[in-house]
Amino acid sequence: MSDLRKVNIDGEEIEVPADYTLMQACEEAGAEIPRFCYHERLSIAGNCRMCLVEWVGAPKPQASCALQVKDLRPNRDGTPANIRTNSETVKKAREGVMEFLLINHPLDCPICDQGGECDLQDQAMAYGRDASRFQENKRAVDDKFMGPLVKTIMTRCIQCTRCVRFITEVAGVSEIGLASRGEDAEITTYLEKSLTSEMSGNVIDLCPVGALTSKPYAFNARPWELEPTESIDVMDAVGSNIRVDSRGGRVLRILPIINEDINEEWISDKTRFVWDGLGRQRLDKPYIRKNGKLTAASWDEALDLAASKLKGDPEGIAALAGDLADTESMKALKDLMDGLGVKNLDCRQDGSSLGTGPRQEYLMNTTIAGIERADALLIVGANPRMEAPLVNTRIRKTWIEGDLKIGLIGEACDLTYDVDHIGATASDLEKLAKSNSGFAKVLKGAKNPMILIGANVFTRADSAQIQNLCGAIAKKFKMVRADWNGYNVLQTAASRVAGLDMGFLPGKGGKDTNAILKAAQKGDIKTIFSLGADEIAEVDFGKAFVIYQGSHGDQGAHRADLVLPGAAYTEKDALWVNTEGRVQMGFMAVPPKGEAKFDWAILRALSEKCGRTLPYDSLDELRAKLFADHPTFAGLGHAPGAEGADKFDPSKLGKAGKVKADAFGLAIDDFYFTNPIARASQVMADCSAVGDETLSEAAE
Repeated sequence: MSDLRKVNIDGEEIEVPADYTLMQACEEAGAEIPRFCYHERLSIAGNCRMCLVEWVGAPKPQASCALQVKDLRPNRDGTPANIRTNSETVKKAREGVMEFLLINHPLDCPICDQGGECDLQDQAMAYGRDASRFQENKRAVDDKFMGPLVKTIMTRCIQCTRCVRFITEVAGVSEIGLASRGEDAEITTYLEKSLTSEMSGNVIDLCPVGALTSKPYAFNARPWELEPTESIDVMDAVGSNIRVDSRGGRVLRILPIINEDINEEWISDKTRFVWDGLGRQRLDKPYIRKNGKLTAASWDEALDLAASKLKGDPEGIAALAGDLADTESMKALKDLMDGLGVKNLDCRQDGSSLGTGPRQEYLMNTTIAGIERADALLIVGANPRMEAPLVNTRIRKTWIEGDLKIGLIGEACDLTYDVDHIGATASDLEKLAKSNSGFAKVLKGAKNPMILIGANVFTRADSAQIQNLCGAIAKKFKMVRADWNGYNVLQTAASRVAGLDMGFLPGKGGKDTNAILKAAQKGDIKTIFSLGADEIAEVDFGKAFVIYQGSHGDQGAHRADLVLPGAAYTEKDALWVNTEGRVQMGFMAVPPKGEAKFDWAILRALSEKCGRTLPYDSLDELRAKLFADHPTFAGLGHAPGAEGADKFDPSKLGKAGKVKADAFGLAIDDFYFTNPIARASQVMADCSAVGDETLSEAAE
């Protein structure tokens, strides 16, 4: 622990760590310090001067964000330095700073999207003068093009440089900078190109004025009109904590909630801007295919037809769960299929082989926050920047602040940090397992080494052999011990861990996804119940009768013979389990669209029609049965981490054998089009188009 120093703040003597900034020390003493440029997750710039305090005896006020407690010399009589946060000197200094900041700031409050949640407004009221003495013309600055997500009105900018520091330090792409000096200073993008970072939307939250606002949200609502609901993101398997803002049954905005263990206070652009997809291409009533065309039907008619198809031979029936299925709906579907005697069920619509071993086999056991303890990382067949942006930012943070060495086996890509590209194939992984030099030497010398395996690796034909190889590497380099589990799988589907935890997998003698689809094409599987399985090509279902339950008219609904409209993730209370195995609860922000129902309730009604009535009539009863059958779901907010690591032997995973020389592919082709909600979003389409333009320019 750092040494402690005493300091006298507003007459109260306190003891704080010597490496605290003066601002932190003042806040520890209960004083409120205004600021614009300072942000605890960014480097210190010290350029707004709003945080001035008086150091008694110093010739002028001090910027409290840029001065550390250890830099304060004691008074001549040996007593601790005296700091004043509310003296007349401080008051006058802050009024002067605020007056300067407002000299060129336009009177845009009535038309500014930041109005009502603007730091400049709040601090002008609290610390500013009651009148301006500035008589000259205000300067104007041209607006900049930053792409389809960030709207700019740069005349409002106060050059706090938060956006510059975030995009450079956290996002890892130097695409925003401060050009010129003095009165000519402007924040701009490089050659006014669109921002390409998948984390760029966070600059909107960081901007303390209305210079950078949300382009899709522009002029939609005022903050006091919105109803906030805390929930969980499902765009990937990270489980970022989010706030869903709605009005009149429509989601209008998604913002991050601070969770130090998962997303800190950031979210990806897909998480933040996918909300317009929640209102487009929605399934709002049941449909039955008649004469080759989907026709609207009543719920009774739809459920009767579904029940008639599920009453046949259980060997000719199968159930598949998609990537956005919530825990309760999968549990209800599994219970229904168990009641019908159906053993052909799978939650791995991508054909993954994971889920047959212990729980540590498919989790990110190090945990996301645990990455900060690692000093060596081997990435196998993954692109965390696209598959889990918040995991990638945590890796970058550790790389910047610590001494993290990173090796990559797989497709070379810009991960925003330096990597040692060892190779692209499973053969290169095999060589590393046998080597004691190069990156193997780095892993051997590391205190907390970890391996991060992409979920796509487990869809290969030789996945069992690669899994065994990765386990052997983990054992060889002592990645797993009682207090540390460095064996990690990076899941990409929000529903996957929950499905594996509850055993939504083939029963004894049952078929997995690949076998189900092959049997459907042969005609052996007559009926497939698809719970939002939208990533399977329409032709793969063969001539099977497909019952599709989901929220959007995507690929799954196009192939369906019967459509049961369900609720999207913002329209239901549900449990989600992230890639760490952490169970979290999402809440309903808006009601389901049209005649759509809660997914578990649809399955409960269907079970009655099938003569296999499920033993719960409410969500609470369903959860009680879920917790009784699978106790891990009762541990809300808990990530297992290294629990059970002393009994976990990664070298026993998979099976030994020769791996194929094929290169590792990536799980995601287009970051913005990974699920039905994203594919329905116009904003995501615009982002994807910008990405395609950037790629074509890079190729040229």
